[in-house]
Amino acid sequence: MTALARGENRPAPADRLTVTVHCSVAVDVSALLLGADGRVRSDGDFVFFNQPVAPGVVYRHGRGAGDMVDIQTSALPADVDKVAVTASLDGSGPATFAGVGTLVATIGSDAGTLTFPMDRLSTEAAVVCVEVYRRGDAWKVRAVGQGYDNGLAGLAAAFGVNIDDEPEPPVAPPQSTTPPPSQPMAPPAPPQPGFAQQQFLASRTAPTQGFTPPVSPPQPLASPPPHPPAQPYTPAPPPYQPAAAMPNFPASQGVPSVQSELFDPNHAEVSGFGIQKQGSKMIRVAVNGQTLARAGSMVAYQGDLHFKALGSGGIGRAIQQRLTGEGVPLMEVSGQGDLFLANAAADVHTVDLDGTDGLTINGANVLAFDSTLSYNIQRVQGAAGYASNAGFFNCVFTGRGRIAITTHGQPVVLNVDQPTYADPQAAVAWSSSLHTGIKRNDSFGFSRLIGRSTGEGLTLSFQGRGFVIVQPSELPPGGFIGGTGGGQEAGQSGGLLGGLLG
Repeated sequence: MTALARGENRPAPADRLTVTVHCSVAVDVSALLLGADGRVRSDGDFVFFNQPVAPGVVYRHGRGAGDMVDIQTSALPADVDKVAVTASLDGSGPATFAGVGTLVATIGSDAGTLTFPMDRLSTEAAVVCVEVYRRGDAWKVRAVGQGYDNGLAGLAAAFGVNIDDEPEPPVAPPQSTTPPPSQPMAPPAPPQPGFAQQQFLASRTAPTQGFTPPVSPPQPLASPPPHPPAQPYTPAPPPYQPAAAMPNFPASQGVPSVQSELFDPNHAEVSGFGIQKQGSKMIRVAVNGQTLARAGSMVAYQGDLHFKALGSGGIGRAIQQRLTGEGVPLMEVSGQGDLFLANAAADVHTVDLDGTDGLTINGANVLAFDSTLSYNIQRVQGAAGYASNAGFFNCVFTGRGRIAITTHGQPVVLNVDQPTYADPQAAVAWSSSLHTGIKRNDSFGFSRLIGRSTGEGLTLSFQGRGFVIVQPSELPPGGFIGGTGGGQEAGQSGGLLGGLLG
């Protein structure tokens, strides 16, 4: 084994190299394929945890033994001049590499091993460990050990990665001229020119002028309807017409027919276009093209559907999710058929946005949403430094479309027509136009010094015009809602300080 000093270069030991980064704290390892100008050719040249493969380069998780980047120089594209292997702090430990005890890069091959211990790091939060670069017809290895104070995002941007990208808008699918071979779905509703902003539960959906929203089963609430900023609240539409009851199976060859209360119409599949509630803890999505859903939330489907993992939706958002802990691990479901989604038997509700205001929500409470909606990760004003379900960062959805969310128990929708306060762990979502802050309820005195408290020391405050959705649970961050998924994989935890999802 040969040790390298900072700035030293050596011939690459072999065509196939494995760069392993060992660190005394958790780090994210990534690689960038760079052209002669020192920049990536496209975002596909950024190899990291959410995009692990590029031509000639593969990222592998070390599972506690150091993450690895496999490089085959003969498989690299001709216009790739260099591969930079980097390490960045993941936010769970020290803020800079000055507080890190050990950071070592090892370049292994069948022909020998090179090692590069990195020291004298100070304010850097991301470091270029080594470079494998082209020199004429050969390849060489350089020990770099220099970095960036603004972490993974700053490093990626410096090499030309677009960290502010949005997923490309989906192409509208052609209208099918032939009916599906199975039972036909209910005819789609007319095109949706806009959704009423304050519609929360299906039974409270308020149609805007000229628009007939999808019909859902009513779910009455004890609270008054939310106060829309632009137009008055109107009564909810009539309840949906349930599908015909599934008949009991007839007797065959002496076998008695199947009898069960499960064949009651209340358990039958609902009808309708797009996202609809299927009972209180599940949704049915009539997919005719594309929809976006929480990864691992599928519990059943019918028809010709295809599933594709999207991470958190684009490289920029994946970096944001890694830095903030907030986001929604997504899957794209395309094709034609019926999709059923759930998340750990949590209560499900639908919210329609009409484009005039957004919805701020913890990513752990997002189940599915129309592809016409977009979302970003933003800091919660006034909540910095406080662990909560509201979190340090939340997802903000904008545009026109429907989103399905989950709560732990039957929620209340508060109309913010006066200063409103909620327990930070009970506030699920609110109008993005509201101003948020933190209010201290307990006065500081001798009782607090000796450990006495009301248990309501801090509340999240809301001012402006809009609504707040509050669940009847003060689950700790990363609790039930952010825990297991309803399908094949668990939901992630999120919120840098809030321990949220997705």
